[in-house]
Amino acid sequence: MRARTLLYRLRSWLHRRDVSVWYDPRYRLPLSGLEVGAGMEPRRADFVMWWLRECGAVPASAVHVPRRIAYDDLARVHTPELLESLGRPATMAHIFAVDPSDVPVDEVMTTIRLACGATLAAARDTLRTKHPALNLLGGFHHAAPGAAGGFCPVNDVAVAVAALRSEGFSGRVAVLDLDAHPPDGIAACLAGDRKRWIGSISGSDWGPLEEVDETVLPEGTGDAGYLEALTGLLDRMPRPQLAFVLAGGDVLEGDRFGKLGLTLEGVRERDLLVATELDGVPTVWLPAGGYSTRAWRVLAGTGMALAAGSSEPIPADYDPLGARFTFLSREMSPGELTDAGELTADDLEEALGIRPQRQRLLLGFYTASGMEHALFRYGIFAQLERLGYRQFHVTFDSTGLGERVRVYGESEAQEHLLVEIVLERRRVLGVEVLYVHWLSLRNPRAQFSERRPRLPGQDVPGLGLAREAGTMLARMAVRLGLGGVVFRPAHFHTAYAARYAFAFIDPERQGRFDALIRDLAHVPLLEATIAVAEGRVLMDGEPYTWEADEMAYWLRESPADAGEVERERERVRFSLVPRPAPAGSPAPPGP
Repeated sequence: MRARTLLYRLRSWLHRRDVSVWYDPRYRLPLSGLEVGAGMEPRRADFVMWWLRECGAVPASAVHVPRRIAYDDLARVHTPELLESLGRPATMAHIFAVDPSDVPVDEVMTTIRLACGATLAAARDTLRTKHPALNLLGGFHHAAPGAAGGFCPVNDVAVAVAALRSEGFSGRVAVLDLDAHPPDGIAACLAGDRKRWIGSISGSDWGPLEEVDETVLPEGTGDAGYLEALTGLLDRMPRPQLAFVLAGGDVLEGDRFGKLGLTLEGVRERDLLVATELDGVPTVWLPAGGYSTRAWRVLAGTGMALAAGSSEPIPADYDPLGARFTFLSREMSPGELTDAGELTADDLEEALGIRPQRQRLLLGFYTASGMEHALFRYGIFAQLERLGYRQFHVTFDSTGLGERVRVYGESEAQEHLLVEIVLERRRVLGVEVLYVHWLSLRNPRAQFSERRPRLPGQDVPGLGLAREAGTMLARMAVRLGLGGVVFRPAHFHTAYAARYAFAFIDPERQGRFDALIRDLAHVPLLEATIAVAEGRVLMDGEPYTWEADEMAYWLRESPADAGEVERERERVRFSLVPRPAPAGSPAPPGP
C-alpha cells in the first residue's frame, strides 16, 4: 500500500493543477441514525480529505477551512418562514429522514452553514484565481426559496450566486447538475436570474423544469449512454464566466436512490470530460448526492481528476478509516496510553486503604486516562460532543467473561453510559487475539420511533460509531502484539457494520453472508435486519435463522482455510417475505 501511495504522489506531482479544496471535520452530520436509516455515508468528506492528502493529490496549502454563511446571505434566497423552521428538530428530521430526537439542531445547522459558507468562499476564490475549487459538502439542489427536502435544507449554489450578484458580479453563471436527480430547487431559486443557464442529466423524470436543459436517461443507462448524453449537453452549454458543477455520486451503480448504473471508471471519465470543457473557467465543484458505501470514492475521484487529471483508480482494498487510525496510532507514544510507573495520590490512597482498589490497567497495558486520550485523538469524543454529550470519563472493571470498559458522558446534568465493551485475550485457530464478548454503543438522548425502530439487541438507539469502534479495537490489538480481533455478531446489522474489515472465520458462512447482502441490497438495512430477526428471510425457499458465528479481522495472514466462499455465495439465494398487513387493514387497490 505504501508503494502505491508513493506512486500516486509522483503522478500527482507530475500532473498537478492548482485547485483549492474546502473542508471541515464538522462536515460530518451529527445524526446518529443517518447511516442506517438513509443509507448515507456520513464520513464521506472525511474519507475524501484523508485520501487526497495521503495520495499527494492535494497539498496542505490548498486546503481551506470554511466559515459559516451569514443568515443575511441565506435570506437573499430563502423565506423567513423556511429559515425559522430550520431551528426546529421536526423540520430537520423530515429533511434528513431521521427521528426528531436524533437532531441536535444547532450542530446540524453548523454543518449546513459551513457547507454554504464554503460554496460562497470557493466561488469568490475561483473568480479571483481562475483555478477550480472543490467543496467537499454542498450541492443542495432540492431546496427551493420556501421549501426544503431531499437532504437539502438550503440551496448553497443559489445563495452563492445571490451573494455574488449583490457584490457586483454580472457574468453568466452555468449550473451543470450531474446528480442523478433533477435540479428542481436550483431552477426555482434562480428563476429570476436572466444570466444563468442550468443543464442537467438525471435518471428521474419529475416533469419539465422551466428553462432547464434537462436530459432524462432510462434506468441502467451505464457509462456509454451517459457520456454520450453529457457530450451533447456540453456542446449546448454557453461559455460561462462562472460555473457550478454538481458531480453527484448517486449516478454510481448500486446507489440506493440513483439508478443510472455508472461504474467508477465511467464517473471519473465524466469528471475529466467536464474539467476539460471548463478549463480556464472559474468553477466550483460540489458533491451533491450519493447513497452507497462507495460514494466517497466518486468524490475522491473528482478531486483526483481536478488536481492531477488522473484516471487512476483508488485501490479497492483501501480503507480510509483504517488508514487514518493507523496514522493517529503511530503518533501516540506508549507513555500516553499506559502506566508510567510513577506513584500518584490515588495509588497512595489505595495502598493506605483510604479508597477501594481499582483495576489499574486494561489488558495489562491501558490506563483509564490513556484510553480517554486515545478516544480524544481518534475523534470519538468530538463526535460525541456534537451529539450533545460532555465531561467524558472511562472506567475499567472485571466481569465473568473478561475485562469491561465503560465510557460515560454527561448531558443536561445527567450522566449516561455511552459505550460498554467486554474484552479478553484468547486463542483462536492457534492465534492470540483480542476477543470482544460484548460491545454496546448507546445514544440515550435519541428515541425509538416509527422512523427509527428498535434494532434487535438494542435498549436505546446507537451512536453511529460502529466502524470507529471496530477500527479502534484493531489498533489496540496491533499495539498489544495480537494477531487479530474476533467477535460473534448476534445480529445481521452488527455483522453488516463490521464487514469492511471483518469476515466470518468459516468460509462457507462468509459465502452465505455475502449472498444475504447481495440478495437484500434493494432493502434498507433497517428493514433487512428486522426481517432477519423476525424470520421473514428465506434461504433457498426455507426459513433462515441468523448464524451468530465468529468473525475475525486478521492483522497478519489469516490462519483460516480460504475455502469456497465464492462457491457458497453462488449456491444459495435469499428472499424476503413481506410483513403481513395488520388485521383489519384495507386490501391493496387493484391494477
